[in-house]
Amino acid sequence: MPKIRILSDRVANQIAAGEVVERPVAVVKELIENSIDAGATKIEVEFRNGGKSYLRVEDDGCGMNADEALLSLERHATSKIRKASDLHEVQTFGFRGEALPSISSVSRFTLRTRAKSNPEGNEIFINGGKMIHVKECGMPYGTRIEVSHLFNSVPGRRKFLKTEVTEAAHIIHISKLYALAHPAIAFSLVEGGRTLFRSPACEGFAERVRETLGKGLAECLAPIDSSQSDLALEGLIGKPGQSRPTRKEMIFFVNRRPVESKTVSYAVLEAYHTYAPKGRYPPAILFLSLDPSQVDVNVHPAKREIRFRDERKVRQFLMDSILERNRQLAGKVDEIASEQEMETDASSGMLVPKIDPQALKLHQGKSGLSLSEGVGFAREPELPLAERPPGQNSELKAEGIENGEGVEEAASSSSVGLRHKVDADWKFLDRPHGDMAIFSTPQGVVALHCRAAYERIRFEQLEDSLEGEGKPRTQTLLLPESLELDGVDAALLEKGREGLDRVGFAVEEFGRNFYRIVGCPTWIDPSEAGGFLRDFLEVARENGGEMNTETFAKEALIRQATKSQGPGEDFSDDEIVRMTNRLLVCRNPYTCPRGRPTYFEIPKRDFETKFRRKL
Repeated sequence: MPKIRILSDRVANQIAAGEVVERPVAVVKELIENSIDAGATKIEVEFRNGGKSYLRVEDDGCGMNADEALLSLERHATSKIRKASDLHEVQTFGFRGEALPSISSVSRFTLRTRAKSNPEGNEIFINGGKMIHVKECGMPYGTRIEVSHLFNSVPGRRKFLKTEVTEAAHIIHISKLYALAHPAIAFSLVEGGRTLFRSPACEGFAERVRETLGKGLAECLAPIDSSQSDLALEGLIGKPGQSRPTRKEMIFFVNRRPVESKTVSYAVLEAYHTYAPKGRYPPAILFLSLDPSQVDVNVHPAKREIRFRDERKVRQFLMDSILERNRQLAGKVDEIASEQEMETDASSGMLVPKIDPQALKLHQGKSGLSLSEGVGFAREPELPLAERPPGQNSELKAEGIENGEGVEEAASSSSVGLRHKVDADWKFLDRPHGDMAIFSTPQGVVALHCRAAYERIRFEQLEDSLEGEGKPRTQTLLLPESLELDGVDAALLEKGREGLDRVGFAVEEFGRNFYRIVGCPTWIDPSEAGGFLRDFLEVARENGGEMNTETFAKEALIRQATKSQGPGEDFSDDEIVRMTNRLLVCRNPYTCPRGRPTYFEIPKRDFETKFRRKL
């Protein structure tokens, strides 16, 4: 058996490099973090051939004198921590003291640095972990590190690198992440002499997002700012209806450190449950700030993953904050842009759009109506009940859509009318295919899905009944339904009895592991009450006994709202108009309860682009 012996420092550094320096992007990450910790106000990153042949990170930070520069290349040499307890309150980025010696052991490494108090700088050149020279050099204050021929001394590692395009994509991504996290620092990224992006110091995150990730993404996002005791959240989240097929644009920072966290990711997805389609992901750039002692950043060798001391508290805070912001955004129905003059209506005293007299004369000539007949403000024509499609009247009456009930309130926010209604912002044109309805607007054409709109209205009415003040209304079952459960489910039901009572269920014990459902909420079909409770207990068992009654009740509301109730042809033109008015005053008119769009607009400029001329 070979004798045990101590490895040389050079070999030990190359082994450590396997954890710290997996690929070129890891070098860039470590050097950018050191620049930020040095107080830099300007950072420039340059690379060639995906970082395999050349990397450079230069900053205008505090710099180092000759002794500090040499000491920084020793293992576990760092200015960030002093004692073991400091690891529990890490407030800096590069705190382990392994990055520089690990990088220099697997590359040709040149370090040039100058402190503000020194008249000249110092240069250190290391090749494959072997010191070549140390000398003085002229340079502005700050630090410049060049890394070339990465992994030449470790060919086994080099052959496992991906293509240059892939490695370059990783470098670009990490550089943009740190640029996003620190808008007060000017960032530049250069590839082979070509500037990929150059962003000066910005006042806020939104401007930096526009600079680094593009105008298209920036326009899809809305700001968020929330705080609670020792937690604070700021950043940008996708507006309701915005989604992506992958998680690429879900970007998270904890104390300005880019991280991957299942806690944060799941909280965001849960908050977007009905605001983004299932299987798609909302764009979000979030900055979570909390006490450093409440987060462990030393879990992963590359510090990509973190662990929260109280994950439940963090997740709940994120869900509440994002959900509240989504409700605010969904409540602000986009105002249809118009610069019309306004006048006071003599009959109602309300401020209404002023009608062009020429347009009024034209309308009178075509319709034969006079001003005294209330042209432009007349109520929509009501069809006699006998002439309406069968099966739809009772359904719409239950929703308050029938006979225009509640429509006046909706119409005050956004006017939707039939084609002849001159003061309508949205004019109903046709229903060409099944559930699709077409509207003309001042900005273009809107395509609306009738069934999706009905489901959104129905869902919010059910949600209101669930969240109303006081105890939700309970309907007594004519014949109580029996539930025979096993011991585990019986224990779970007892645990969740209080929550079930809050949402409107009335369940009573009728023997050992035997219960009767004597009442259920008004928003659920009595025939489905037993199935609801069985599903509830099954989900609770799968979640380890966690009884989230309200969340499961929301799922039941979605099932009730989206239950098939006939094809879209059952809606008459007048009912579609009234339903659209109701939709536009919903809290979230953009998506159905499942997160799919209710309507979308094709702008006029798109038609002009297709026709290649003005309309």
